[in-house]
Order: sequence, then C-alpha cells, then structure tokens
Amino acid sequence: MELKFKRVLLKISGEALKSGADDIYEKDKLDDVARQIIELTNEGLQIGLVIGGGNIWRGKLAGSLGLHRIEADYMGMLATIMNALALEASLKKMDFDKVKVYSSLEIKTVTTAYNYREAREKLEQGYVTIFAGGTGFSYFTTDTGASIRAIEIEADALLMAKNGTKGVYDSDPNINPKAKFYKHLSFDDLVSKKLQVMDSTAATLSRDGNLNVVVFDMNGHNNIKKMAYGELEATYINTEE
Repeated sequence: MELKFKRVLLKISGEALKSGADDIYEKDKLDDVARQIIELTNEGLQIGLVIGGGNIWRGKLAGSLGLHRIEADYMGMLATIMNALALEASLKKMDFDKVKVYSSLEIKTVTTAYNYREAREKLEQGYVTIFAGGTGFSYFTTDTGASIRAIEIEADALLMAKNGTKGVYDSDPNINPKAKFYKHLSFDDLVSKKLQVMDSTAATLSRDGNLNVVVFDMNGHNNIKKMAYGELEATYINTEE
C-alpha cells in the first residue's frame, strides 16, 4: 500500500473529541486520533492539523449570554488552542515529541507564533504541526483557517473529517434515506447546489488556491489511516471539470 498524499492538512471538529453532550473530551477518542497520527507520520505522511472548538464553545452559548460577535469569536479561538494543547499532550503521552503547536493568538508559554516557513520546515523534519487560534481575526471560521493553512504549507489536500457521514450528500442522509452521495464535486458545485460543506470564504479560498479538499468519515477503526491510503470512500472536491 502507498500513501495517497505526501502532506495533508487534517481538519477535525472539536465535537469529534467528545462523547456525550456534557463531556469536553473523551480520552479514548483523543488517544485514537493521536495513535493514527503517529503511525501515519512514522509511515512518511506529513501532517498538519486544525481542530475546531465546538466541544468547548458554541455560538448558541454566546447568544444566550448576549455577547458581541467579536468577543464570542475570540473565545472560540481560545477553545481551539485548548484542543490543540489536549492533542499535543496525547501525542507526547505516547512518547511522540516531534509536535509543534502554532497559534495565531500568541501564548508564549505553551504555543509558538505562527510562521508558515518554519511550519513547512518542521513538516519536512517529521513534526506534526497543529495550527490553533483560527485566523487570529473575528468573523472567520476554522474552515477558513484550515483552508489558509493548507495552502500556506503547500498541502496536497485538505482532509475534512466528519462524524458519521462518509462525505457530501445532496441532503441530510440521517433524515433522507434517499439522499444522493457525491463522489466528486467542483467548488462551483458547492455554490450552485447549496451544499453546506464549508463556509463560502473557505470554499473561495480553496478554489483560488487550487486546493484539493476531501470530505470523509473519521468514525470507524483506522478511518484516518484508511483515508490517507485512499482506501475509504469519500467526496473529492477540486477545481477539475
């Protein structure tokens, strides 16, 4: 078996690190993600990561507290930093020390200020790089942050991990059993078909940066590894006709 990619940006939702509604993290899920990342790195895949903050902070909570969008967005960015540190700790617990956490919001004690040149060098050296803090600005999602980082580190693909959905459908497959699954889409399709894969800014950036995006289900035994080897059914989004 050969790896399908040399370098990827793996985007994971914060919810993927939790189990129940009242949990922030589930140890087994964190450890499973960390294990697969270590194995893939040792097998030659260069991996950058972006983790959402939805397990800690949601816009609905900000609304109930009556917070302004800007303050709420920065709180969400801080949540992504907490998740990055949690995954870093899981990796190091498994005796994998070649991990670097970069943050758009600098916290000198536990993160490094983001520098795309240094991040590329670390990836070449076999480091796992975790990009936290989103873009560092309000009104942008972690999807947008992931697209930007994927382009800047010259990733072969942005792998967007979903929870329990194997890719992109024309409607919610959990509601509509006849929902159509798409194996391939263009970025123009996302707009014309009104598919909620990523926000419009992220889609535009990915299109303009000629970035390949793969949407896959991370649930299941070794699904991240299977995706890296091209052994998992998924939706491929790119600029090809």
